[in-house]
Amino acid sequence: MNTAELPTILLIEDEDALQLIVEDALSEGGFQIATVKTGEEAVTLLKGGQPYRALVTDVNLLGRLDGWEVARAAREIDPHFPVVYMTGGAADKWPIFGVPNSILLQKPFAPAQVVSAVSQLLNAASQQTGPA
Repeated sequence: MNTAELPTILLIEDEDALQLIVEDALSEGGFQIATVKTGEEAVTLLKGGQPYRALVTDVNLLGRLDGWEVARAAREIDPHFPVVYMTGGAADKWPIFGVPNSILLQKPFAPAQVVSAVSQLLNAASQQTGPA
């Protein structure tokens, strides 16, 4: 398959070791990955009109914006934008700050869980936008 046809996932992770693990898992799962370390960089890319298909974000990020805020910005652009959160300690805040129809992965998680979560959300999104 031509890499231009692969869905591109925007990944926000500031911890290098976890970033590599998630990138590898998503690549093996058939996705292209654009990786940034801050919420500000992610929002800039999202608003730049790139054809990202999903957001995978750590909740606690470097910079002013956290993962909750980045996900809300993504949903302002596309109300059905797939969002997967990754967190070590903020899972209890998901019901309050998380966007609807998102998935939260509690660290540590198996790399395959990221691929599964993204695929599940992309499949759900494609069913919502299919023929009436």
